[in-house]
Amino acid sequence: QVQVVESGGGLVQAGGSLRLSCKITGSVITRTSMGWYRQAPGKQREMVAYMGDDGNTNYAESVKGRSTISRDSTRRTGWLQMSRLTSEDTAVYYCNVRGYIGGVRYAEEWGQGTQVTVSS
Repeated sequence: QVQVVESGGGLVQAGGSLRLSCKITGSVITRTSMGWYRQAPGKQREMVAYMGDDGNTNYAESVKGRSTISRDSTRRTGWLQMSRLTSEDTAVYYCNVRGYIGGVRYAEEWGQGTQVTVSS
């Protein structure tokens, strides 16, 4: 089993920055991709940033140029750095991890989410 835990959310002033963390615990997982998603009240969950197993990244247009997704060499910890925050960034942020346990069994897990609130 794989568990995913996010941290780093909170209240941030408009124009400020934050860094969210995503930690993978449990079974060893390989060919790992990690994505950050967010869901604002009354809206659908949307992709914010994604990093594939090969390291390629993809960002939503709304955060491109002011956000960076990264991970450590173990690929069991990842981060989402965001700057120039606005009220539009207020949402619950979720980490999504996909990969293969033991290199064979596909696994996909979501974290419980971390609230980010941007105050104007």
